[in-house]
Amino acid sequence: MSHRTIVIGLWFLLLISALFSLMTGPVAVDLSGVFDDSVASQVFWQLRLPRLLLTLLAGALLAITGAAAQSLFRNPLADPGLIGISAGAALSAGGMMVLLLGSSVYLLGGLMLPLAAFAGGVLTTLLVARLSVTLQGVSVTNMLLCGIAINAIALAGLGGLKYLAGDQQLRQLSFWLLGSLNHSRWQDLLVLLVAAVPVLWLLPRYGQKLNLLLLGEQQAGLLGLNVVRCKRLMILLIALGVGAVVALTGIIGFVGLVVPHLVRLLTGPDNRRLLPLSALLGAVLLTVADSVSRLLVSPAELPVGIVTALVGGPFFLLLLTRRKRELSIC
Repeated sequence: MSHRTIVIGLWFLLLISALFSLMTGPVAVDLSGVFDDSVASQVFWQLRLPRLLLTLLAGALLAITGAAAQSLFRNPLADPGLIGISAGAALSAGGMMVLLLGSSVYLLGGLMLPLAAFAGGVLTTLLVARLSVTLQGVSVTNMLLCGIAINAIALAGLGGLKYLAGDQQLRQLSFWLLGSLNHSRWQDLLVLLVAAVPVLWLLPRYGQKLNLLLLGEQQAGLLGLNVVRCKRLMILLIALGVGAVVALTGIIGFVGLVVPHLVRLLTGPDNRRLLPLSALLGAVLLTVADSVSRLLVSPAELPVGIVTALVGGPFFLLLLTRRKRELSIC
């Protein structure tokens, strides 16, 4: 299958999934009448369209940062959720949500929550990067154990925040931690765009440099790559993308793990193709998951993080089993 065919196919899937998402929900929406002065028109412009656009951006960001993290750590299991980046961002944003009451969270034009999540994501990524490196290179065991420890610490911290939270904050925090796109608004979309534009523009441009990092840091340096500068930029971009998504949607796991593997099956490991196609497929996958979450318990709504976990959990176990077989053969 040619690269052009794959790109056209993904754009077609994106269009179909987007149209299906716009029409899915307890209120029937006829796309031919969205400019009328009706309830359906208001539902479309105030609820469905901003939710769709935020879902597309969130899916693209989670997938492309997952692919970049796997290349940065030179490991196919380096999902931002599994290695603790999402948990670190969630703990920082959750603290901002609970400890700063009222409108304080929305200072700086609504950027306080994303900024807090970004800071937590950066610190977590730096910690994982430092603890995963051994004399032999990046240790898969160290990386996963570090992720387990960070997730446990974040879980304890979030438990403490739930204890301190009031009734309304507790409900908001609990639902947010499950991963939800239910409260998508136009102002949220604008906040996410601030993070999405540099991440989605810069990461594909660094595809060749990430290819060099896959050869090892020493070999990449010999080939002329400024390894330290490249790694710092990748860490900032990954943390920015993950932090912004976590701040607005909560923890949506496994998108960054599943999507890059599916794209590699189609195009191979070249990051120049892997990164942009991962963004496309990530947008498709999260849009479909969001539609499913609204259909399963309609007219209520299942948090989308539950849907992605139900798909990603078995996929992760399959990857571990496959990796175990490869190591036993070696």
